[in-house]
Amino acid sequence: MSGSLSSPAAVPRHAVARLGNGLTVATAAMPHMASVSLGIWVGVGGRYEPAALSGISHFIEHMLFKGTATRSAREISHAVEGVGGYLNAFTAEENTCFYAKAHHDRFPELLDVLMDMFLHSRFDRREIGKERSVIKDEIAMYRDQPHQQVHDVLNEALWPDHPLGRALTGTEATIDRLTRAQMLGYQRRNYVAPGMVICAAGNLDHARLVRRVSRYARHLPQGRRPAYLPASDSPAGPCVRLHPRAIAQMQIALGIRTCSRRDPRRFALRLLNTVLGENMSSRLFQTLREDFALAYSIQSSLSLFDDVGAMVISAGLDADRLPQALRRIMRELRRIANRPPDPAEMRRARDYMNGQIDLGLENTENQMMWLGEQLLAYGRVIPASHVKRRLAEVTAAQIRAVARDFFRPERLCLAVVSPLKTDPGLSRWLRL
Repeated sequence: MSGSLSSPAAVPRHAVARLGNGLTVATAAMPHMASVSLGIWVGVGGRYEPAALSGISHFIEHMLFKGTATRSAREISHAVEGVGGYLNAFTAEENTCFYAKAHHDRFPELLDVLMDMFLHSRFDRREIGKERSVIKDEIAMYRDQPHQQVHDVLNEALWPDHPLGRALTGTEATIDRLTRAQMLGYQRRNYVAPGMVICAAGNLDHARLVRRVSRYARHLPQGRRPAYLPASDSPAGPCVRLHPRAIAQMQIALGIRTCSRRDPRRFALRLLNTVLGENMSSRLFQTLREDFALAYSIQSSLSLFDDVGAMVISAGLDADRLPQALRRIMRELRRIANRPPDPAEMRRARDYMNGQIDLGLENTENQMMWLGEQLLAYGRVIPASHVKRRLAEVTAAQIRAVARDFFRPERLCLAVVSPLKTDPGLSRWLRL
């Protein structure tokens, strides 16, 4: 994208249509771009799955690439990559997305391939058997990475006995039990038109997108948009979960229960996260990495869902530095809860957030992602300018108030992947 999103010529024109069957079709027109990005979004993810079907959304995602009635798996990839584009998908807690990107004059081919995958995948039994092995290899890969595994351990502690506490991939046991009939039934019941969004961004016309999508829309399953199992916001901490492993560097993840993506405090929370640990200018990075050399990596991030949310502070460090590192982290939590950021820190945090929004929306793929996420989460497209305005309205006092709301012992859970087999009194450090 040439120029800034603040330039009128560069701001995409958003258009949204809802078809008679409940399907939402949306466009971010960017006529100055050479590419177009197209996505099929389904408002179903890992948190919608009962325990016995854990990992089924991710398994279905894989199977849609394994062949249709008219295309083999190889022909699917050739149809997109052979015209200079690429094809991908992901499964999250609350949605699943299948998307492709290519030159704008290849838009009809992209739509045809994605809709063929979505409507006509064969779920061949032999392919299911092969993909079962692939997914179990994927599970093993994540388990071999301590910095990934610590987040699985933390999620189990933050959201016990709930789908949010389970890995999106499922487990070897649940993957072995999933059948073709279960996958087809789950897809038919949950991948329904009223819970779907088809969106595109780039050099294309909204009316043209709607016309072309309408040709496929009548074949989409009907039904109610599925509901998820609500998560409890009852305090569960402070808690410590250890996962013993013979590794040289321990991984820690401190989870803090916060608010949902619908809570008005989310804007102050986003700035709080920026001040605290989102980048190299943050307090945690400057203190733990630069001032005291306690950790190679240290950062904080947010996961905000429809009804609950969490801030996660993660770090990799030597085992003998854990007490000091944890002490410093808790000190920073106390400091921001007791004293609001100064004006210079507020300005840097806002400028960083605004810059990340602008840079993130420069390309067609990210604009398409923005459309899909906003429409599934809020039922409308929230302009970037609105988010910036809300961030500008946040005061330092509001950031301190949000820190006081959430940085409380009962909201904290610590996960540790390390050689430690017993808790060396870590829980006492979590009592702010």
